Amino acid sequence: TQPVRMPPRGSVSELQTVHFDFDRYDLRPDARATLDENVKYLAANADVRILLEGHCDDRGTREYNLNLGARRANAVREYLVSKGISPDRLHTISYGEDRPVDPGKDEAAWAKNRRVEFKVY
Repeated sequence: TQPVRMPPRGSVSELQTVHFDFDRYDLRPDARATLDENVKYLAANADVRILLEGHCDDRGTREYNLNLGARRANAVREYLVSKGISPDRLHTISYGEDRPVDPGKDEAAWAKNRRVEFKVY
């Protein structure tokens, strides 16, 4: 049988979103600094399990953006594992362009939408 995937309980203010450059999934220096802070919270709260949600702006095809969102979420996951967070605590999903935080059609909006968010189980 498949394990039951529980819906996330929501966000925790200590776990900050990281952002990405257009059409990229490599971690920028500011994203690494944010993730280093997130690692501190995760290390101190060993019972917390996380869903890493990959997101994109709405440029590109839906399929491409789903794949890019997955690569972003996996890049964050790999970084957290490299910092000592158990991979068993980290799950990934991509929403591609389907859940924008800003519906605008300019660079400011697109920059907000290229992200990985942390949701707590």
